[in-house]
Amino acid sequence: MDIHRSRFVPYPTSAISALAFSRSSDSGYTGPLPAVKLAIGRANGNIEIWNPLKGSWVQEAVFQGDGKSVDGLAWTQDPDEEDSEKHAIAGQQRLFSIASSPVVTEWNMATGDVKRRSTGNFSEVWCFAAQPRFRPQKNLQEEAPSQDIVAGCGDGTLVLLATADNDLQFKRFLARVSGKKARCMCISYQNREIVVAGFADSMIRIYDTRNGMQLRQMSLGAGLPGAPKNALVWQVKTLPNGDIVSGDSNGEVRIWDGKNYSLLRRLTGHETDCLDLITSSDGKTIISGSIDGKVAVYQQSRIDGARTSWAKISHRRVHSGEVKALAAFDTKGMSVVVSGGSDVAPVVTPLREYGKENLRYLTSLPQEAPVASAPKARLLVSWWDKDVYVWRIARQTSAETTLETQKSRKLVAKLSLTTKDDIRSVSISADGRLLAASTSSESKVFQLKKRVDSDSLAVRKIEISHEFAALGARLLNLSPDGKWLAAVTPDSEVHVARFAADPTQPKRIICLPQTVELDRRHRHLTPSAFKDYDRTISRIAWSTDSAFLVVGDLAGYLDTWVLEGHEDMTAPAVDRTKHDSDKGSSVNGSDSGSDSDDSDDDEAMVVYYGQHWTDCPGGRLLPKLDSAPLVMTFRPHAQIQPLVNGNPGVHSTRHNPHAHAHELPTGQHQLLIITARHHMYEFDVLAGKLSDWSRRNPSATLPEDFTKIKDRVMGSVWDERRGRLWIHGSTWVFMLDVAHDLAAGDELPKKRRRRRNDAGDDEAHKRLKASSGAGDAVASRLNGGEIERYENGVRTFLNLNSKSRMSDEVDEDDDDDDDNGAGLQLTRLRTSGEGQEVAKRGPGKEERRWWCTYKYRPILGMVLLEDVSRTDGPIEVAIVERPLKAVSI
Repeated sequence: MDIHRSRFVPYPTSAISALAFSRSSDSGYTGPLPAVKLAIGRANGNIEIWNPLKGSWVQEAVFQGDGKSVDGLAWTQDPDEEDSEKHAIAGQQRLFSIASSPVVTEWNMATGDVKRRSTGNFSEVWCFAAQPRFRPQKNLQEEAPSQDIVAGCGDGTLVLLATADNDLQFKRFLARVSGKKARCMCISYQNREIVVAGFADSMIRIYDTRNGMQLRQMSLGAGLPGAPKNALVWQVKTLPNGDIVSGDSNGEVRIWDGKNYSLLRRLTGHETDCLDLITSSDGKTIISGSIDGKVAVYQQSRIDGARTSWAKISHRRVHSGEVKALAAFDTKGMSVVVSGGSDVAPVVTPLREYGKENLRYLTSLPQEAPVASAPKARLLVSWWDKDVYVWRIARQTSAETTLETQKSRKLVAKLSLTTKDDIRSVSISADGRLLAASTSSESKVFQLKKRVDSDSLAVRKIEISHEFAALGARLLNLSPDGKWLAAVTPDSEVHVARFAADPTQPKRIICLPQTVELDRRHRHLTPSAFKDYDRTISRIAWSTDSAFLVVGDLAGYLDTWVLEGHEDMTAPAVDRTKHDSDKGSSVNGSDSGSDSDDSDDDEAMVVYYGQHWTDCPGGRLLPKLDSAPLVMTFRPHAQIQPLVNGNPGVHSTRHNPHAHAHELPTGQHQLLIITARHHMYEFDVLAGKLSDWSRRNPSATLPEDFTKIKDRVMGSVWDERRGRLWIHGSTWVFMLDVAHDLAAGDELPKKRRRRRNDAGDDEAHKRLKASSGAGDAVASRLNGGEIERYENGVRTFLNLNSKSRMSDEVDEDDDDDDDNGAGLQLTRLRTSGEGQEVAKRGPGKEERRWWCTYKYRPILGMVLLEDVSRTDGPIEVAIVERPLKAVSI
């Protein structure tokens, strides 16, 4: 495979400004436990939703903001309900944010848009907190109330907001503190009735939310020498026993008695401001972050069996910039702290197993790459904010090139959309003639054409129906033949539009005026606290012949549709007729596809040139996946070409004026899927079953070098000539030879190789399985000569007995960083006589079934750049890298 290394795409990543788990522990839940989500707020106003997935950590969605920094995040959960059989149904989770404005914003989890904003006449909100969930007492039938939200404002005002009845309303003012430095900096609940608030005047005040009475105030005293007189209370938290913990601008962490509000302990935490802190669910561990990027850990120990003492056990630099936010999730199976700051990458720190497990750095790049390509035209497309950039990539002159010079690439078009929202999705056809872009509120389609007098592209906007344009889309995808555009709306509805040549000007492309909505199957979902969110469509895929369309949602369900009939260019461009199951005459139609006032139009079937979309017969047989799909791609096959002018045997009659063929596409249509758990499946879509290859190659046969990768897969590229699938994450590129079985017959163990024969592999597998959600365990190996560490997405071992430890280090830019010891590069593999890539294995050579490299990172995306003049040889791809040093903060 020939590679263009691209580092010129200036995709901006913003600093992390807020973090919040949907729940911090399992305590306080008498009914079903809701799923866990992590919300990450960034300085550009975006909010990312992550699924911890027992340590796999996958980004599921991105909510686009208005450009204002997200200064705080909080989750609430509606009271549990009961179904008709008296079974408990978890209340719906709700997400709120603040962003340097006098409002609290609630987000629609299903669409990713703003759902509502708070009402009330109060000043700019600096901090807020959600009331703890109601815990009913035993033997008492009490109706659970909703959770209120308390907000601290810049003028010293505390405001209560009610979330009852699925609403967000101003309830009342709780308190008002006067003075020039009365700004409320932080706030937290001690219990459901008591609120603890920290102010800019060095005071911590305690309020009773039932009557607004101030119960006590505690002073931090004077600031440090050389610092301002008044210390800022940056954060306050409450321990399970009611004690209060505060972090201030002096860098100190103080512990206050929760009953008489006296100072219990004063800990020297940091040399600079302590910006945030978090506590474990048992109240025995405190973690704080400072402005210099260091994180301190404090643990409680008992003295003489009665008295307790706090001590700082660790103080290390975790971030290169300031630590702006911390969030903790502490349960029996998973115990982690996530921190974020100006260096844009979230860091997962073990909480309960601190010191026994490694840290883990998550990617700062989006799970869904904002890059695409038109292989036949050698165009690379990227987008951010409201701009779309189109580059033309020069032909490959060596095995590997770096696209940093103008000779290697050229910007041939730039589109700046006049929209109020940022771009959510862009798609370009394989021949580079069509480009579609969408925001949450509108969609636009453009025709690209090369200018005669220059290398740049002329851009012409294509008129599409007002209804289709006004839908907006979270996902857009043009079919491989460029005739169809599938759009997934923010409400996860699927719409399809048809494009064709203008009859009067064949070189112009038009959009047919009638679009069609494809109905999704109704699913009986298990009661969930993220009911609507789980049905959010996250991936979409076309078959290579553009006859099948498949979408997958976060719950793991697949919906499939098939294009029925043969294309007949002599038939009407758009026709409307009743479904085959309906009786009676069809609805009158015309070539223009004009709207009809007849109520039957809503149920009529839209036919394009003798073809129409219908549910795939095998779609209802496809099973629910184990997790959300991250990669969905059809295996390339040589498809049978349909008749040029449709099916001549179909004729219109007086009783059937809208006759059309009902044949389904022929050939193989195999959909390969890799899920968030890194399980791989291949389905025969038309038959609705696993393919023969997938039955011979279950997920258990995947190479161990792939299964141990922690960073999730982001995208895929097919090498059609060799039958190879290239997949990549943010730090790795992996090749799977799916033209053959991944393991030979004699290599397949019993029970699908779920048992490891090697004791070392067994031990490593147990350590990985026992991880608390951060990095792998720090454990001695063999005779103590090696220690285990986490690097570049995989486990590595450092030899302590070596004379030079530096010789065992892996250089990020080393060309020979193949972890199998073969010393290979992605672009310098040896070639056999049949054109197959091979690698040395001892003294001999043999064909590889898989291959991996960590040379290219961080990877924003990998796209195909096929040269139409080349009929053999390796494929060309562009790997878009975004080094952290080049990321704008």
